Amino acid sequence: MKRMISEIDALRQPQDDKFPELTFRRLESQKMGGAAAIERQHQAGRLTVRERISGLVDVSSFLEVGSLAGTGTYNDANVLVSVTPAPYVAGLARIDGRPVAVGGEDFTVRGGTTFGSSRRKGGQGGFIEDLAHHYRIPLINLIDGAGGSVTSLKRRGHAVFPGVHGFERSVELLGEVPVVSAVLGTAAGGPAGRAILSHFSVMVRNTSQIFAAGPPVVKRSLGQTVEKNDLGGTKVAVDQAGTIHNSAASEDEAFEQIRRFLSFMPNNVWELPPVADCTDSIHRSDDRLANIVPEKRTQAYNMHKLVAMVCDEGSDFEIQPTYGKSVITMLARLGGRPVGIIANNPMVYGGAMDVHSARKQIHFMELCDTFHIPLVFFVDVPGFMVGLKAEQEGTLREGMRAVYVAGKLKVPTITLVIRKCYGMAGMATCNKNDIDLKLAWPSAEWGSLPVEGGVAAAFRKDIMSAPDPAAREKEIEAELKPYASPYRTAEAFAVEEIIDPRMTRPILCEFIALAEARLRADVGLKLRYGVQP
Repeated sequence: MKRMISEIDALRQPQDDKFPELTFRRLESQKMGGAAAIERQHQAGRLTVRERISGLVDVSSFLEVGSLAGTGTYNDANVLVSVTPAPYVAGLARIDGRPVAVGGEDFTVRGGTTFGSSRRKGGQGGFIEDLAHHYRIPLINLIDGAGGSVTSLKRRGHAVFPGVHGFERSVELLGEVPVVSAVLGTAAGGPAGRAILSHFSVMVRNTSQIFAAGPPVVKRSLGQTVEKNDLGGTKVAVDQAGTIHNSAASEDEAFEQIRRFLSFMPNNVWELPPVADCTDSIHRSDDRLANIVPEKRTQAYNMHKLVAMVCDEGSDFEIQPTYGKSVITMLARLGGRPVGIIANNPMVYGGAMDVHSARKQIHFMELCDTFHIPLVFFVDVPGFMVGLKAEQEGTLREGMRAVYVAGKLKVPTITLVIRKCYGMAGMATCNKNDIDLKLAWPSAEWGSLPVEGGVAAAFRKDIMSAPDPAAREKEIEAELKPYASPYRTAEAFAVEEIIDPRMTRPILCEFIALAEARLRADVGLKLRYGVQP
């Protein structure tokens, strides 16, 4: 199919001059905003939209739609002299042989602002979103524009009421196909909104910014003078706010992240994610797993390293690695099959769920649930983050929203307790709609709260009335500690299995293979009876 697209591309650039006006108009569109504008784009450290599409998609696979759209200039004899192309480039392409709808603002033409035509090509809805919707293929937005402008007021003769060119199709697409956005310049207004309405987003450090409104509006509204990188650069948008999921050092790296993300995704919600060839044995057991959890239960360890020992070698793709760092969310593979990994990170807040990690976990659970990707929780969570700051940030509300979303999951889910699983945060690692398979390592512990803190609260009067309160507290803890053993829970079949850590990969691979077969049957039934997943 890749060869077929290449042949179509070649046919669109004929060697003869049978249709001179068609040839001229196409050449005009390739000039974009002109040599000077292209040079300014390059001097700013940014590629042009055509260079971006070429760097992202399979070679010669881009089939442009709307290449002649623009504004023609005619002489007195009504003969075409030049064409200023529309500030948006869009069409059909392929990534790793799979079809995608791709489009982006051409910043070299009027800064990528909206082109006033009867039908939009993209950027504010339009053809490119319709293409993704009707053909059920992933959508890629290459964002480099600020959307509407007040300069259109005089031309139009009136102000447009918000929502006339709304996000209806953008919202609809989130339940149909993978939507990816790359913020590659300065995004505000509508394009910024569309970057948020994505399953995965990425921006480039030092050359990309995103905000609701830029520095001029901030200064006019609030009297604050702020640089655009300080207002919406990656340190704010990615690391602090989590507005955008990932950052990249260059546009080429951003394109590679897009390709990696899409490699885990199905074309749409009516299909299953692609299974990759796997050379990493599903029977592999890593002896290092037996000793990776420290004997001292308050000592941290490297959860990234632990997960890497279990998943297919080199398959991990982390989403939001610099935001909400007390939880790790990544796409990976087990036996070649895509899985979503949610792992608590004991190196940050001891793995406790704060407001940021709750939001991060919610987004990731919803992503995997939408696209039929089984979830595996690697659990080491002592509970919700506590304290004044946590309460002021609304950690309890966001944490319970994570519990709510976990309670609505439809995908197969495995809960693997590595060490701690306490309180309501622990509830956000289980899927009661599934078989509720809970596995545990011998190092696991769980409950409403740890024995130590629980004793201090539940036996406060007993402890305070003792001659030696500290000694009495330790005495009660020692009495209760044996009952907190994971083996006691296993005796009651309140946890399904305690496993040797070295057998984690073979066991997970077996259950994920089973999950894939179940999902295939579920999707097949939905297609047969015309039910949308």
